[in-house]
Amino acid sequence: MTHRETFDAAFARCPLVAILRGVKPDEVVAIGEALVDAGFTIIEVPMNSPQPLDSIARLAKALAGRAVIGAGTVLRVEDVDAVGAAGGTLIISPNANTAVIAAAAARGYVAMPGIATPTEAFAALEAGAAALKLFPAEAASPVVLKAMRAVLPKDTRVLPVGGVNVDGMGPWLAVGAAGFGLGSALYAPGMTAADVGARAKAFVAALAAG
Repeated sequence: MTHRETFDAAFARCPLVAILRGVKPDEVVAIGEALVDAGFTIIEVPMNSPQPLDSIARLAKALAGRAVIGAGTVLRVEDVDAVGAAGGTLIISPNANTAVIAAAAARGYVAMPGIATPTEAFAALEAGAAALKLFPAEAASPVVLKAMRAVLPKDTRVLPVGGVNVDGMGPWLAVGAAGFGLGSALYAPGMTAADVGARAKAFVAALAAG
C-alpha cells in the first residue's frame, strides 16, 4: 500500500488526529499505545515539541501497521525530508505553504496543511494536499465550514483543529467535517498515558454517537 492508501484506511477507521504537542521521547510510546488501544489510528508530533524526530521514530517503530505517524508544525521543505527519514508519513502544517505541500506529495507522503479561507483551500488542494486542516477552528464556525464545503470538491476532507472538545463535535459533523485534530483537550504535557487513554476513549465514543 502507498502511504496515501495507508492513511486513507486509517482515517476510515478513526478520523481523529491525536496532536501530542510537548510530548517527550521517553513517554511517547506509552501514550501512543494508549491512543491505539482507545481506537486512534493517526498520531501527530508537532515539530516544536522536545526532540520531535526522536518521538516520531519511536512511534513509527512501536506502532508500525497499527497507526499512521506524522509531524505537525512542519514549516519548511527540509523538515519534510527529516520527518520522512524518521519514519513519519504524515506532514501537517498550521499554514498552506504550497512548497511544503508539494514536497510532501512528491515524496509520497500525506500532506494536511492548515487553511482558513477558500483561496488557501484551493491552493492547497492544487499543490497536492490529501486533506485540509481548518485552523484555528476557534476563529471559524460550522457556518463557515458549510459555506466552504459548498464550493470545495465533494470528496475534500476538512478537519477542524483548535479548541475542539468532546461536547463540541456535533455541530461540525452536521455540516460535513470529515474528522478532527485534537490538541490540549486530548493531551497536555505531564499527562499520564492512562489519562490520555481515558480522554481518547471519550472522544471515540462521542464521535460514534455523532
